[in-house]
Formats: sequence, structure tokens, C-alpha cells
Amino acid sequence: MRTSHSAALALALTLVSLPALAERADRNQPVNIEANRVTVDDRNKVHVFEGDAVLTQGTLVITGTKIVVTQGADGFQSGVATGSDKRLATFRQKREGSNEYVEGEAERIEYDSRAERARLFNQAHVKSGADEVRGPYIEYDSLSENYLVTTPPGKTETRTTGDGRVRAVIQPKNAGTEKTN
Repeated sequence: MRTSHSAALALALTLVSLPALAERADRNQPVNIEANRVTVDDRNKVHVFEGDAVLTQGTLVITGTKIVVTQGADGFQSGVATGSDKRLATFRQKREGSNEYVEGEAERIEYDSRAERARLFNQAHVKSGADEVRGPYIEYDSLSENYLVTTPPGKTETRTTGDGRVRAVIQPKNAGTEKTN
């Protein structure tokens, strides 16, 4: 059983690389997971954490009603955090070299460690500093540091934002640095 818990913690590392601008020191921190229940399937390399699941590694905190971590045959992991009717899944992590945090929430947050890509589905919202973006689907590529905000792949309409449009607030980067004469 101790080996299974160690394996579960190691597999949970799939979720620790959210965005590339994230605090680099977090990668060297231990992973702590709390939940009301854990189910370990060593044969299929699937670990399910249920009931107010919280994954913490350094400044990274991921929450969900359920967090499922899967390891493929190639050793790469993927993770899915899901919310409930009452609460969305969330992530929060300090940005490298800054006191700002990247925060996100959605009904479902998926992370693929091979592609280093986070995907947020339904009621998706990501905030980085004072900038924020909302939409039915947000994909964040941590390698290119690019966002895609649109309807989810395979969907033509959305039930969460009404008109299906995306919203963004982008603050001027020179705010507070204007010269006064």
C-alpha cells in the first residue's frame, strides 16, 4: 500500500507544470495530495482522488471534487481536475520572478505533461496579474506561452456563456510608468 501511495504522488506530478511562467522552484518541491478517498489502479496506472481533492506543490495549488492522474506506457502523465455543481475546479501558481499569480477555474481542467498544455472546459476563466480571459474553452500552451480561447473542440455552441463569445481584459503594460510633465 505504501508503494501505491508513493506511485500516486509521483504520478500527480503531471499537474505541476502549469504555465511555463510558473515558479520554477515548484518543480523541485514535494507533491502533497489531500482527498476524502483515493483509488489506485496500479495495473492501468490510474489514480483517482475524490472528495475535496487538493494537490499542492510549492506555490501550485489545484483543487477539484475529483483529480484523476493517468500514466501512459511512455511514462508521460495526464491529469484531470473536475468541479461539481457548486464549485469549479481551480489552479493557482506563482509566476517566475514576480509576485503575481496565474489563476484559473473551469468545470474541468486537463493537463498533458507531454505537450505541456492545459485545457480548461466550460465556464473557463484564467487570470494572470491584472489580465484575464473568459470563454467556454481555454487552451494554454506552456511551451509557446500562447492562449486559445474558443468553443471546445467538437462543439458548435456553448451553454455557459450564452452568446458563445470570449471576453478578455488586457491591461496596458506601461500602466503606472507614464511620465508627468
